[in-house]
Amino acid sequence: MKTGVYFCRCGTNVSEKVDPKAVEKRVLAQNPDARFAAVDFLCSEEGGLALAADIRESGVERVVIAACSPREHEGTFMQIVSGAGINPYLMRMVNVREQVAWVTADPGRAADKAARLIEAAVRRTGRQSPLAGRRMEVCPDALVVGAGPAGLKAALTLAASGRHVTVVEKSPAIGGLPVKYEEIYPSLECGPCMMEPLLGEVLHGEHSGRISLMTLSEVTGVVGSFGNFRVKIRRRPRYVDTVRCIGCMECSAACPVSVDNEFDYGLGKRKAVYVPFAGALPSVPAIDPAACLRFAGGDCALCREACPVEGTVVFDEAGDEVEVTVGAVVLAVGGGSSDLNAFPELGHGKVPGVFASHEFERLLASNGPTGGEILTADGGRPDSFAIVHCVGSLDARHKEYCSGVCCGYAFKFNRVIAHKIPGARVSHLVREVAMAGKDGQTLYRRAGEDPNTSVIRYRGIDDIRVSGDGSGLSVSYKGPDGSEGSVRAGMVILCPAVTPGPDTAALGGIFDVSLDKEGFIEELHSSTDPVRSRIRGVYAAGACGSPVGIREAMAQGMAAAGCALSEIVSGGFLDISPVTAEVVRERCSGCRVCVSVCPYKAISFNEEDKTAEVNDALCQGCGTCAAACPANAMRARGFTNEELWAEIEGFLS
Repeated sequence: MKTGVYFCRCGTNVSEKVDPKAVEKRVLAQNPDARFAAVDFLCSEEGGLALAADIRESGVERVVIAACSPREHEGTFMQIVSGAGINPYLMRMVNVREQVAWVTADPGRAADKAARLIEAAVRRTGRQSPLAGRRMEVCPDALVVGAGPAGLKAALTLAASGRHVTVVEKSPAIGGLPVKYEEIYPSLECGPCMMEPLLGEVLHGEHSGRISLMTLSEVTGVVGSFGNFRVKIRRRPRYVDTVRCIGCMECSAACPVSVDNEFDYGLGKRKAVYVPFAGALPSVPAIDPAACLRFAGGDCALCREACPVEGTVVFDEAGDEVEVTVGAVVLAVGGGSSDLNAFPELGHGKVPGVFASHEFERLLASNGPTGGEILTADGGRPDSFAIVHCVGSLDARHKEYCSGVCCGYAFKFNRVIAHKIPGARVSHLVREVAMAGKDGQTLYRRAGEDPNTSVIRYRGIDDIRVSGDGSGLSVSYKGPDGSEGSVRAGMVILCPAVTPGPDTAALGGIFDVSLDKEGFIEELHSSTDPVRSRIRGVYAAGACGSPVGIREAMAQGMAAAGCALSEIVSGGFLDISPVTAEVVRERCSGCRVCVSVCPYKAISFNEEDKTAEVNDALCQGCGTCAAACPANAMRARGFTNEELWAEIEGFLS
């Protein structure tokens, strides 16, 4: 068979170091029937037309392209070759730019290396067989994991375009952090009020019929790939019928059990049958089986007896697991915060009057544990506050990055404190001040104009100590120059670094997305593709990708939805690559090693004929199964042993 070798000079990128004439002489000496042509810029329109014309006129049956990395233009050349009448899988690319010209200083050695690589490709293409892919209809539906600002905005954007969206949220209520906050930086807008239109649209709006909301639910597994993800979701029972319930909360009033409310970070109490906070949506209570007397073996049924709608409380409700098929996934599970136990000298959890910022937010909220009153543990109102910024941020021992949102809400606290307790003194202990954006400086400037506010720069978090005595709290610190100082306060507020959320790592493993060095979901490109993960069809929005505020989270939710809409086109098709694994059934012993090693869950075991089966829609052609099979019963199309041996022999010849 006749092979065409097309050498791209790539201007001077290749030809300056690799002499095409020297390469041609050696290639033709080994393959006298081959066709060798050196062309400038094969990837250009003119180069592509010349390549296609030469293939047709010369009658070559195999094609070797000696050019740049296949990452750059393999798809381009496969299209050209296919258009010229040759199966694109009878083409092979040789990287003579990055792997030869750019890394081999001696021209003679460069020409030898290029010729050997080309000879290897010629030998291999002689063993290759034509392959044909197939087309599969893309599922236009989407999955959103997390029902905070980013997730809900993504879900509503997708639903508004006519797609069906499944929203998975592990808690009983939706809305994320903003619904817990009474006033939001920078405008001091009411958080629940700001979120209410979005929540209303998701639950009852024009497009709500295309949104399936699954609370108390978690993703447990996924198989497949872009356009065809099959996702398993475990749904825990609520023990309250969401259709029958009228939200009167008589059941909660009758419940005799009170436990710490995790939605108030343990500062308040809730019943065993509860809604997380007043105004939570959906406004349907849930029963906590870990707290309920009946689930502990008792016969309490007070909640069911108090309910005015018979059949609403369902003690024997069982959880279930469902599977949904979607074309794309948006991960929006939010972020977390630094564990303050790592800073014992700051007194959190040990010294009364020391609060984390998110705990203080709940103290400020009218539906929080104190009804919006700022109260100390003994019920008094503090007349002074110390707000410690950058707890865990900008620190090589903890988190080196700036979380970006902490200064904003810290100076928001300044305004809210001044409103609730006029004349109260506020001391900000800062390392740096980051107040970006068109509205960022407003609160900082007002704090600077307030005679009751002081801003003190400290050297490092290890230089701060919080102690308490009968007369209040003392915060000692060291300044940037090493000088020591202290401030007295009735209450201390700590602003911890924003970190990856507790579910990020687990979801990363389930969806096979990579995490960056800090544990956030790694973006495809931090500047040009900030919401795409490295797995096609899986997007990240909000604080699971990086520390962001509400505005940025909403924008990223819309961006992720836009990316998904551009790729999972309704009625569109996905081309399935033929470079997949296949089973040589007569060799298969049924050992199932391939099933256990496949990273894409593309191999199953046929119990009827006791052999492995490959789902080509899921298979990504990685070759792991072929390498692991002890009987050589798994074969990787396009990478058979015969092809690989021929390539090795060609290089060594």
